[in-house]
Amino acid sequence: MTAANVSPAEIARFDQLAARWWDPDGESRPLHDLNPVRADYVAARVDLRGAKVADVGCGGGLLSEALARAGAQVTGIDLGEKVIGIARLHLHESNLKVDYRKQSSAELAASEPESFDAVCCMELIEHVPDPAALVHDLAAMLKPGGRVFLSTLNRTPAAFGAAILGAEYLMRLLPRGTHHYAQFLKPSELARLLRIEGLELEDVSGLGYNPLNRKAWLSRVTAVNYILCARKPA
Repeated sequence: MTAANVSPAEIARFDQLAARWWDPDGESRPLHDLNPVRADYVAARVDLRGAKVADVGCGGGLLSEALARAGAQVTGIDLGEKVIGIARLHLHESNLKVDYRKQSSAELAASEPESFDAVCCMELIEHVPDPAALVHDLAAMLKPGGRVFLSTLNRTPAAFGAAILGAEYLMRLLPRGTHHYAQFLKPSELARLLRIEGLELEDVSGLGYNPLNRKAWLSRVTAVNYILCARKPA
């Protein structure tokens, strides 16, 4: 994200969630439930022991800490002042080491080009004005042979029903206004952005989630949430 690829309203919305980010029963509850599946997806494709990993849009650090616990050297970046503060504070409780920075993806890509074995960007691309610019930054950070991981929401009626009507209005799992349907990306659209940056798509998997029993799993169904992996040619 360059300065022009940021929505101040989005930053403010997530900063409001900062204080309860690590509460598994708070507004970030779906993130807690989905986090182990996302972390396992990354770990299945990258040897995290000693790997240099960037977590772009790290929020309060759920994924960053999971990756650090698996042995990665993690740099977590976000533009939310409060969420980065909470992420740093939680390290005192977890006793893990993560390099958290209030920094944009464009700034990290410029200062550390081709430096990371893996780059993770979970549930961020649907919140930025220019998804193509974000993908460009992610690709620029990757070492040749490295992998990028993205998760987001598909632009389908099913996703609108589940993520907006269901999660925001009916079950109130998320604050209203968290998602904007027009910003959701179909897997084919995201794959095209990756190809433009020279990345090779390796996998697209659906992310299933039952908010009633709080179970999350990988699936072949990509109609709502999905996660993907792409590789930078060596």
